[in-house]
Amino acid sequence: MPYAGAPAPARRRRGPLIVVSVVVVLLVLAAGSALYLLADGDEPPPVAAPTSAVPSRAADPDVPAPTAPATAAAPESSADPRFAKVGQCVRHDGTANGKPKLLIAGCAANTYEVLRRFDGTTSGEKDAETKCAQVRGYTNWYFYDSELDTLDFVLCLKQR
Repeated sequence: MPYAGAPAPARRRRGPLIVVSVVVVLLVLAAGSALYLLADGDEPPPVAAPTSAVPSRAADPDVPAPTAPATAAAPESSADPRFAKVGQCVRHDGTANGKPKLLIAGCAANTYEVLRRFDGTTSGEKDAETKCAQVRGYTNWYFYDSELDTLDFVLCLKQR
């Protein structure tokens, strides 16, 4: 039993210590999240391109400055039937995987003129026949059906 005149032992207050600890932990988590987002691995690593000295303008303005060779990849061929428009012609260039391979070509004998183009979902041959049945003068059709329906199209063609 404590002595009646002795003061009671002082109680330690832990409230402020807990608040400070929680704030420190939250700051560490926020800093870690920020570092993670900034160092995200989705960005491709930088690629070093060959360097070449940029020639200065010649004193004679009539002499053209040399141009650097193109280093970018060549764009997809514009002869692909995905880019065929109404009025253009395509030619049959054999088969690939049992399907006809068409290429955009100049309009001449043994080519097919694009009379109508239907972009969007297609389910195949019957759908292509149904769509082209509406087109006056068509003789053939061509369809492209991919896993991504936004790339699908049907061409209604007239043999020349």
